[in-house]
Amino acid sequence: MMEIEKFLSSERSKTEMYLKKPLWSETGKRDGSAKIEDDGAVSEVGKSLQQQRVYREVTLALRTGLRDARAEFSFLRVRALRSILKFLRSVAEAESTVDLFNQTQSIPHLQVVPVLFQHSLKESGDDYNESKLGDLSHIFGVEPMKVTSPSTDAEVALALRVLEGCCLLHPESTALAHQNNAIQVLMNILSTRGVLEQGACLDALISLMVDSSSNQMDFEKCNGIMEVADLLRDKQVDENLRLKCGEFLLLLTGHVNGRDSAPLGTIHEDTRRLLGENSASLIWAASQFDSTLNPEQRLTFLQNQARRVLESLDLH
Repeated sequence: MMEIEKFLSSERSKTEMYLKKPLWSETGKRDGSAKIEDDGAVSEVGKSLQQQRVYREVTLALRTGLRDARAEFSFLRVRALRSILKFLRSVAEAESTVDLFNQTQSIPHLQVVPVLFQHSLKESGDDYNESKLGDLSHIFGVEPMKVTSPSTDAEVALALRVLEGCCLLHPESTALAHQNNAIQVLMNILSTRGVLEQGACLDALISLMVDSSSNQMDFEKCNGIMEVADLLRDKQVDENLRLKCGEFLLLLTGHVNGRDSAPLGTIHEDTRRLLGENSASLIWAASQFDSTLNPEQRLTFLQNQARRVLESLDLH
């Protein structure tokens, strides 16, 4: 998928491997004389030991990151999210580590997505609603009242990037996100937060809806196409965000192209009604990506077509 290629290519040059190289994978001389013998049985044992070691490091990285991602203070959660995001980028470098990560996501206490929605992406009003107004037990009781600092803009944006990475690497994470009302939460972020979070939100929305009919149906119920189209048409909105909206519609249209039934079976009619015939036709034609293009060429093509869509809107 183009979304996965985009996720990998945009970060590969910036990120070093998080997992350390095992000692037994090194070949050559030791102390000037010792040399590792190339034996089939020894090689298999080494591979098995390496896999076990990597699995332990994967689970350790997740336990450590998720522990701080549940912290009461935002700065601790931000630090944890950065660590998890770096970890996901390193995992994406090899199919073997992707497989190990996918295995861990079947273990409830190692699942990343639920933690994101229980803490960093938790609705700001949830803490207030859950607290008992007029309850003075924290004053007269022994235990102090637990206060959790609200999520900052940077924290929300990081959490959305982690969500995007989890869904691209582990498709079943889209189902975990659906259980946490992900589309409704993200649409609220898209309509109320700043440009930083809105851009990350659009990328996360695409990763949530790839091959997930339940999330696509939620997106329809939330009038998602209309929300994105409104941002795209609004000339007062940041231009980069408007371009991101154009990219979103191009990707989504290309993904559901040829579908006549729900969900998103009426996306062409919706874009035509909301953006006009010219822009809708341009989106439909431009959404048919050439499969021979490499990831960088596809990204450049996507950005150029999004700008054309924006220009077509501004002319009318």
